[in-house]
Amino acid sequence: MDYAAFFQSRIDALKSEGRYRVFAELARRNGAFPAATRYVDGETAPVTVWCSNDYLGMGQNADVLAAFHAAADECGAGAGGTRNISGTNRHHVALERELASLHGKEAALLFTSGYVANQTALSTLGTLLPDCVILSDALNHNSMIEGIRHSRAEKHIFRHNDLAHLEELLAAQPIDRPKLIVFESVYSMDGDFGPIAEICDLAERYNALTYLDEVHGVGLYGATGAGVAERDGVMDRVDIIQGTLAKAFGVIGGYVAARADICDTIRSYGQGFIFSSALPPAVAAAACASVKVVRSTPSLRETHQERAATLKHLLLEWRLPVMRSPSHIVPVLVGDAERCKRATDMLLEDFGIYIQPINYPTVPRGTERLRLTPSPVHDDLQMRRLVEALTAVWRRLDLQAAA
Repeated sequence: MDYAAFFQSRIDALKSEGRYRVFAELARRNGAFPAATRYVDGETAPVTVWCSNDYLGMGQNADVLAAFHAAADECGAGAGGTRNISGTNRHHVALERELASLHGKEAALLFTSGYVANQTALSTLGTLLPDCVILSDALNHNSMIEGIRHSRAEKHIFRHNDLAHLEELLAAQPIDRPKLIVFESVYSMDGDFGPIAEICDLAERYNALTYLDEVHGVGLYGATGAGVAERDGVMDRVDIIQGTLAKAFGVIGGYVAARADICDTIRSYGQGFIFSSALPPAVAAAACASVKVVRSTPSLRETHQERAATLKHLLLEWRLPVMRSPSHIVPVLVGDAERCKRATDMLLEDFGIYIQPINYPTVPRGTERLRLTPSPVHDDLQMRRLVEALTAVWRRLDLQAAA
């Protein structure tokens, strides 16, 4: 086999569809987010970032940075091993306690990323629960899909947010068969919410466990930032909550929060936990500081929601095709992979605005889009410049305006 020709053919296929990803080399500027510096062939240029998942700008928060520096000075750079072998540091333990408290659960378990948290927790639960059947929302994240697949448990996909279809699938199972309902609070590409209370009702009726991915909700919703389940007053009814430290909290890492026996089971059997080196202590300390700041600062969430609403209004005012979403996610429809990529290239090269194109397989073909993520530190002038640039690009590419 001509291996080189094979691999090149796969890359060429992506390029021909307009789906080949080109990474922008950026340096975030501490204290100046969303401003960044772009590097191209030894040259630099200023850019404004409009697609970061650092939703609240906590990656540059003074308390977070101070905690990071202090822990690095105290403990050094790395954890020194897996959590089982010399890698459990006091900063990991403190962070897990803080996360358990945030979600009102008995325990929490820390992972190196939200992806690993989902993949490990779901594969472990699906494998260990005898004759388990997993019911998964059709729009669940890839990390959840992979965790379910690796569990080898029987699975059924229910239509997105379709409670009647979910109940139909649940009713078809014996009441005493182990069942796990897996869903999200905020679906990050369309920006809609999952019906958490109603799914909990069904879980209780049909004797199922609930597993809620709050990665795009934690820090951003609820009185203390515990997520959409807290906002909706149903956090205590959800069995397992999974979250990330890399979005609203601005650091890195993932976790699950649940009863102590559930977390201990995942800790003891989950291969993605057992065989992964622990997060650096400085990262854990920074994340813990961030959780504490976000919990105690509701004004961050209020400003974040205002900024998202203001941008949506401005996009509609300029007749740009913003997709309606009740959350902080602001998707703008393009509907073609090649022109989506061209639009983002123009925005970066001609206007110094960085937005990454969202194409298949992240979203279905024909729904390619720009995904904007305004933060509390995106000001009115930056928003005005963004919509002016988008309008110019839409005209150049003859893209469809809003109806």
